[in-house]
Amino acid sequence: MADPKRHLVYGLHAVGAVIERSPERLLELWMAEPRQDARARSLKDRALAAGIRVQTVSSDSLTKLAGEVVHQGAVAAVRPLKAWDDHALLGAISELDSPLLLVLDGVTDPHNLGACLRTADAAGAHAVVIPKDRSATVDGVVRKVAAGAAEFVPVATVTNLARALDMLKERGIWVVGTDGEAADTLYGADLNRPLALVLGAEGDGMRRLTRERCDFLVRIPMAGQVESLNVSVAAGIALFEARRQRLPELTGRGPNA
Repeated sequence: MADPKRHLVYGLHAVGAVIERSPERLLELWMAEPRQDARARSLKDRALAAGIRVQTVSSDSLTKLAGEVVHQGAVAAVRPLKAWDDHALLGAISELDSPLLLVLDGVTDPHNLGACLRTADAAGAHAVVIPKDRSATVDGVVRKVAAGAAEFVPVATVTNLARALDMLKERGIWVVGTDGEAADTLYGADLNRPLALVLGAEGDGMRRLTRERCDFLVRIPMAGQVESLNVSVAAGIALFEARRQRLPELTGRGPNA
């Protein structure tokens, strides 16, 4: 049975990110005996310098510990982030001047969720919101793909996504959905405001109740023949456009413009 007081993180980059940004959360590190290359030695040295216990085990032992995954010879046990629900999300955003949230409706592929978390971290999003049902969970695969971002970007799992969006709107958050058929483009929209960007699953898009909560819809202009983008790619485009609009040095506007 999994220990609720710890999570497993695997992969050299993901484990290294925890050591660099939040070493106090790392409980123990196991490394495969054959790994003696520069990256593995660097990871072990950083862990030891941070006071983390490092055990050398066989590669087979790591596979038994983490499962049939690409662990790259490194598996760590970490204290999990505090779980966020509707109330925790609302409490956190109330302390922010201009929240930037990524809302994923129906993203069931853990690889896509992991890639979205990595993008959200890079773009400076304050949290990712997912529904309890009809969504991938933050498991080991998601953590590996996220390359460490899953250990730092809060993920709020809400029971009723439509209701959560209503509560966000009541607190002054603009809910903007992405839709390939929208009249307005992403680049023509004002995203320099308290914002929740909503993306639906590939193919199905947002559910009806989610769409109805959006203040307005935007589309990413497409020049080629494909009809849609991978959800993590679309999330990256939308989040970084929001970030661009928030940076005066990129927009040419002052902070009060």
